[in-house]
This record gives sequence, C-alpha cells and structure tokens, in this order.
Amino acid sequence: MNNYLEFEKPLAEIEGKAEELRAMARANDEMDVEAEAKALDAKAQILLKDLYSHLTAWRKCQVARHPDRPHCLDYIEQLFTDFTLLAGDRNFADDLAVIGGLARLGGQAVVVIGQEKGSDTKSRVERNFGMARPEGYRKAIRLMDLADRFNLPVITLVDTTGAFPGKGAEERGQSEAIARCTEKCLKLGVPMITVVIGEGGSGGAVALAAGNTLVMLEHSVYSVISPEGCASILWKDAARMREAAEALRITAQDLLTLGVADEVIPEPIGGAHRAPHATIAAVGKSIEKHLKLHAKKKPDVLIKERRKKFLDLGAKGLSA
Repeated sequence: MNNYLEFEKPLAEIEGKAEELRAMARANDEMDVEAEAKALDAKAQILLKDLYSHLTAWRKCQVARHPDRPHCLDYIEQLFTDFTLLAGDRNFADDLAVIGGLARLGGQAVVVIGQEKGSDTKSRVERNFGMARPEGYRKAIRLMDLADRFNLPVITLVDTTGAFPGKGAEERGQSEAIARCTEKCLKLGVPMITVVIGEGGSGGAVALAAGNTLVMLEHSVYSVISPEGCASILWKDAARMREAAEALRITAQDLLTLGVADEVIPEPIGGAHRAPHATIAAVGKSIEKHLKLHAKKKPDVLIKERRKKFLDLGAKGLSA
C-alpha cells in the first residue's frame, strides 16, 4: 500500500479506483475489468509525471521526508558487501541514529557512515528519527580516524532533520561534537564522498557532509534550518513554511547552481520510494565515479581542495 503525500491526493484516488476494480475481479472470476484498470493506470502515470515535473521547494521537502523513501540501511544492504558494523563512541554509548562500519564497494575497501531514520514506529523511536546525539558524532569521528589511519575512502549518507536538541544531548556537548566532526571531515587525508539521500538539516547534516564531493538526489533537500523552523523564527508562524522553503533555496537544483552540490542524481518519476532499487543503483554508480576521480590524489591535495571548496561557497550563483 502506497503512502500518499498531501499533493498526491488526486493520484491516490485514481490508483485506488484501479486497485478496487482488480480486487472486485479477484473476488468474482466472471468480471473482466483489466482494460478499465489499465486505462486508469495510464491516467495515473500521466498525472504522476505532471505532478513531479512542477514540484515546488516545499513539495520537494515533503518528498525528501517520505516515509517509504529508501534509507541508509537500504543503501548499505544493496550497494556494499562485507559490511562490518562498528558501534559506540568509546566514551558514553552507541547512538543508533548513526550507522557506520567497514565495507567494500565494487571490491574497494571503504568506511561508510550514515544517518538512519528508521522504517517503522519501533525502529524510528530506536533511531531517534535520525537525529543524532553527541555520541553519534563521536562515533563518526572514530570511524573517520580509522579510515585515515588505514587509507580508506569515506562515504557518508546524509538523511536527518538535524541533530537532536534534547537536554541530555546538550549536557554531553552536542555543539562541540558537531564542530569536531565537521573539523575531522575537513582534515581527512582520504577521499570523502557525501550523498544527501533525503533531508540534510542544519549542523547535524554538515557534520557528515564536509567532504570533497557532495552529491544530492533529485528530490532531496539540504538547508541550514527546516522550512518550519525558519518560518517560526522569521514570521512567528510555522504555517508559512512554503514561503520559507522557497526563500531558503533548499532544493538540489538550487544548490547545484550555488556550487554547494557537485551533482544531482535523477530520481524515478514519483520519487525514489517508487523505484528504490533503481535509485540506490544510480547512487552507487555516482559514488564509484567520484571515488575514481579522487583515487590518485595525495592527502595534502585532498585537504587543500576540500578547504577551497568550502571557502568558495557563495561565490558561485550569486546572481541566480
């Protein structure tokens, strides 16, 4: 059963009618409704294509948050082999919002780190909806230290609304952990490729995204604050999130223009959740391509290029 977004309600009605007809046919062998059902399918495909060819920034944000969108664990399962999970920050606890370990991508040894939101109520609560605490970022630092020591490329999969703002997290040094994680990214002597697979929110995302290359899926978003948070601060009204989404320029297309993103990976019509395996395969090809581009670069070159990338942000696309 599909989960439909608010703007997909007309699509839900058409696809629902097609399914009703097929259900009636399954209950009564004498009924022949396939031709009518196929006509509805064709109508639904036209509507789906039309809806997704004119997505606003706010609608893209909704798609990026879709509950059926493939998450970090889905990417790890399909793209990587010999994945060995490494847990804990060797200080306080293991944060399940951050997943990381050693793996192979196309035969090449890598370190993969990602944010996992969970796929059902139980796992979402366990993963804290992908909002990492300080121990999650300290675990990421530990894994990046390991990658640096053994000359292994780092791949990060970003998908979070932001770092967890709870009292305990603040008491344990949330901002310090985020800052040190960001610093570690910038100082890595190995290639670092980041893919925003859903939502990249605030410093909680930046801490795992300060790499050599930033790739975004077509309907992913990346921003300093959520549209709702921005609207609450600027206008004291979270209901103006649509206006805030446009002003923030959070879409992958905007960020490619501004030089923040280096590549935008097209998604299937209707979003990654309608064809997860194809989307994940496309992400894998992109990661392998960018790893090859950085493979022969020396540590000092990688660090210099990474530093220049972030110092140059804002210089490109200012008139766009």
